[in-house]
Amino acid sequence: VQVVESGGGLVQLGVSLTLSCAALSAGFNLAYYAIGWFRQAPGKECDGAACLMSGEGTTGDGRTYYADSVKGRFTISRDDARNTIHLQMNDLKPGDTGVYYCAAAHPNSVLWAGDNWWQADFGSWGQGTQVTVSS
Repeated sequence: VQVVESGGGLVQLGVSLTLSCAALSAGFNLAYYAIGWFRQAPGKECDGAACLMSGEGTTGDGRTYYADSVKGRFTISRDDARNTIHLQMNDLKPGDTGVYYCAAAHPNSVLWAGDNWWQADFGSWGQGTQVTVSS
């Protein structure tokens, strides 16, 4: 499955922004995949921000995972009608600046990774969307 991100931009400290992740091909239902949001700050490695498990199939419990740095501020959710995954980001901080990527993985891969969900086999990545938070 190929995915594409949208919704990035330049915002001020403390405001909210919502990113979206959509499948490029109409035939892929993102509800059957685990979808992760990753971000890469300038000069730093890419790290996981949030993950949403699939909502369908035997592993479809829709559980969510969040990095400690975004817990309570970010919310990942699914819009089945639009086959889109959203990342609602509130109270943005300069440390949230970076390129945000969404990626898809087989749900079993994320289950096996457990709390280290970002180490799952996310094989389908988008091109990224830039988020810049100014102070």
